[in-house]
Amino acid sequence: MSDRCYEFHGTRIFECAAEGEPLRTDRDAAEVVNQAFNHGARFVVLPVERLGDDFFRLSTRIAGEVLGKMVVYKIRVAIVGDISDYVARSAPLRDFVVECNRGQEIWFVKDLDELQARLSYAAAMKRSEDSSMQ
Repeated sequence: MSDRCYEFHGTRIFECAAEGEPLRTDRDAAEVVNQAFNHGARFVVLPVERLGDDFFRLSTRIAGEVLGKMVVYKIRVAIVGDISDYVARSAPLRDFVVECNRGQEIWFVKDLDELQARLSYAAAMKRSEDSSMQ
C-alpha cells in the first residue's frame, strides 16, 4: 500500500504507508508534514511500522522530535497500531500515551476503526458546541 489521502467526518487525513523507512528525525517529520500540506491534510496517520523500536523508547527523544515537528506545524497525528508490548515495558511511555490521548493533537489508537470513532465523537462535540453558541 502507498501513502493515501481521504476524509473521516470532515477531517482531511494523510496516511503514511506502513512500508518505508522509519521516521527518525525532525527532518523525516518535516517531509511528512510537507506531503500532508500538499494533499490539503492537517491530520496525519502514522502506522507503528513506520516508527521503529527507538521511537517508543522515550530516552532516544525520537518521539519528541517527530511529534514536536508536527505539532509546531499544527498537524494532528494518530499513531495507529498495537503498542501494548512497548507500553507494558515502560511506565513513562504509558503515561505519555495516556496524556496524549487526553488531548486533540496526538492520539495513539489500535486501528483505523478506533480513529474513525474518535473523529466522529470530536465532530459531534464540535457540532454540539457550535449549536449551543447560537
